[in-house]
Amino acid sequence: MVIPIYNHKDTITQVVDSLEDLELPCFIVDDGSDSSTKQVLSKINLEKQQVEVITRSANGGKGAAVTTGLLAAFEKGFTHALQVDADGQHQTSDAQVFLERSSSQPDALVLGRPIFADNAPKSRVYGRRVTHFFVWLETLSLEIKDTLCGFRVYPLSAFKVIANKTRLRERMDFDPEIAVRMHWAGVPVLNINTPVKYDQKGLSHFDFKWDNLRMILLHTQLLLEMVVRLPSILFRRLG
Repeated sequence: MVIPIYNHKDTITQVVDSLEDLELPCFIVDDGSDSSTKQVLSKINLEKQQVEVITRSANGGKGAAVTTGLLAAFEKGFTHALQVDADGQHQTSDAQVFLERSSSQPDALVLGRPIFADNAPKSRVYGRRVTHFFVWLETLSLEIKDTLCGFRVYPLSAFKVIANKTRLRERMDFDPEIAVRMHWAGVPVLNINTPVKYDQKGLSHFDFKWDNLRMILLHTQLLLEMVVRLPSILFRRLG
């Protein structure tokens, strides 16, 4: 498992505890958190034998933290990694379902498709639809149902190939970019509906201005790349 964290000291222990029954090694990637979060992580690291805390010297963004964790898992010899966010929004009891689907189709990218509670901000719900529209254009496919949910299972060999060839985005734009690039690489996609809890008092690192700008720049780049890739995409499908 890979759990990126930046200052989610109030929720990380509960998230780790909720996944303990899976009996899986867990890489928590501390993306330059504050001292109080580091104290919580140090306690978890001492108490949980299956947990390894990887500390980044400075905050680089969610994408940078996830990439660090996935590459660490690959280097340790793991073939797949379950990604879960540290903010407690995911229904971690669904993790077993994600792992079973991944086991049934090991070469696939397993993506969470969030089911939002009624109190989820409408700006987030409708904003996702804009991203999904562009992803469908970039992939010429409706296979990917959501690219922003941080609850997913990666086939690590496919991720490693892409990471070696591409300088991946390092912030919130990482999640949609890697899903699109894996689809371009021919990685099958499995979507799993999963409830997402929104806590109005919870800590969110999504910057409405700058992260939306990053999303616009990302999709502009991906659309331009898609035009170049279009012959190969069509050839693969017709073949």
